[in-house]
Amino acid sequence: MTDRPSNGGVAFVTGLPGRLGALGPWRRRGLLFGLGAATVLGLPPVDAWPVAFLTLPMLIWLLESAQSRKQAFGTGWWFLFGYFAVGWYWISNALLVFSASLAWMIPFALIGLPGALAIYGGLALLIPHILLGPGPQRRVARVLLTVAALAGADIARGFLLTGFPWNVFGYLWSGTEALSQSAALFGVYGIGLLVLLSGALPALAANGGRKAIAALAVAVAMPLLTYAGGAVRLADAPDLAVQQADPALPGLRMVQANVPQREKWRHELRERNLQIHLLDSSEGRPDWVGTVLWPETAAAFLVEDSDDYRAAMARYAVPENGYLITGTPRRTRQPVKALFNSVVAIDDRSVVRARYDKAHLVPFGEYVPLAKYMPFGKVAAGEIDYSPGPGPRTIRLAGLPPVSPLICYEVIFPSAVTDPADRPAWLLNVTNDAWYGRTAGPYQHLQHARMRAVEEGLPLVRPANTGISIAFDGYGREIGRIPLETRGVLDLRLPPSLAPTVFAQWGMTLPLVMLLLLVAGGLFARRIKV
Repeated sequence: MTDRPSNGGVAFVTGLPGRLGALGPWRRRGLLFGLGAATVLGLPPVDAWPVAFLTLPMLIWLLESAQSRKQAFGTGWWFLFGYFAVGWYWISNALLVFSASLAWMIPFALIGLPGALAIYGGLALLIPHILLGPGPQRRVARVLLTVAALAGADIARGFLLTGFPWNVFGYLWSGTEALSQSAALFGVYGIGLLVLLSGALPALAANGGRKAIAALAVAVAMPLLTYAGGAVRLADAPDLAVQQADPALPGLRMVQANVPQREKWRHELRERNLQIHLLDSSEGRPDWVGTVLWPETAAAFLVEDSDDYRAAMARYAVPENGYLITGTPRRTRQPVKALFNSVVAIDDRSVVRARYDKAHLVPFGEYVPLAKYMPFGKVAAGEIDYSPGPGPRTIRLAGLPPVSPLICYEVIFPSAVTDPADRPAWLLNVTNDAWYGRTAGPYQHLQHARMRAVEEGLPLVRPANTGISIAFDGYGREIGRIPLETRGVLDLRLPPSLAPTVFAQWGMTLPLVMLLLLVAGGLFARRIKV
């Protein structure tokens, strides 16, 4: 007597861990790389987050078949190597912007950086292997401890060695407004823990029986309940269209001049590029716009040292009694000579009213770590390394709500975008994604910025040189955008800030508590042998 057809799927799932464990070494590595690469489909611009339901259970099953610590380390390393290599492929595009002379560095961008940071994954998956050993026994404990280890690796990657929290697992739910609302509670790291747990629980389907059904139900319920909670929060939010018609709110204009990176720093094109910005700042500008915003280094010269250019900016770009806020390089000579990647605010009399110096610089882009041992300089224009500023600060300008400026890369760091002692009313993220062309990079960077708005409950305005220029309210709802590689302007009214979110008040406390609870649950499951 044969099994009913409905049992065939069950038999396949329950037998799959054994078949995966029988793979040869290179097939195993190739599958792990492929699983990590496939998980990238959950990130922007695809946002197919349910892919984690397929990739993470297979990662669990491959880990339980690891027969040695070396193989367990390799399981985590190959998975994250695939995730990073495919998720960060666009970095290599920056090496070819000015010439092919840096093409020799592409293998370091495509393989070296992902390979080095995949060590976090290798070390993480050693933990459940050491605690549980190989084999399918205590699979519940393995799921919980593996999720905790991967979430811990994400946090470590975000903070150690200057940090690089790009595409931490929480961004798998960033493409949906309702799913991302939970960032207001526990930030992108806490969302990452939910993403990993929800995606990994289907591994228990291999156990069969009612426990497997319960695990699948919980796995599906987690994003559904998170979505429902986010939808309720958004249903109570003010109507964006009504808000944008409120004459009491400050008016802003973002300028996206779409100057190619190859042309941005050419001396003979400086006046042409400036004229584009000046024209777009003034042409057709509504009377209610009081502040014009230019992107990172839109003024590709030393604004504070260039009286004539600054006077032209004040005359043609600054609204009466208003401001132009622009990215620019800034140089100091006292007490030491230094170069900064900065934001300055100038008024209609060409007086610099405020400045901010970028604190979190891009390694090899804006400075070279251990420069005296390196055979090359930074990738960005100029031979002098930028110096870091003191960190997040709130700028106050008369007639404008207090703002926390963030320059490009700085927006990717959760809980590090405001001065905790002086909460701003909005975030200004001037950026330049022209380095990366039409790749996934600008879309991923955009979602990092949106998550900061939700985490902090603050509107975020993001002028970009070639796009995507965009604005969000404190719920992360899009107010408007200028598409990638398009010249244009966006006029909007700045929404009011929300009350400080739980994450804004407590920072990493709740994600770390969630992580400790998961570890405790895994150790308890290990003790009772489930």
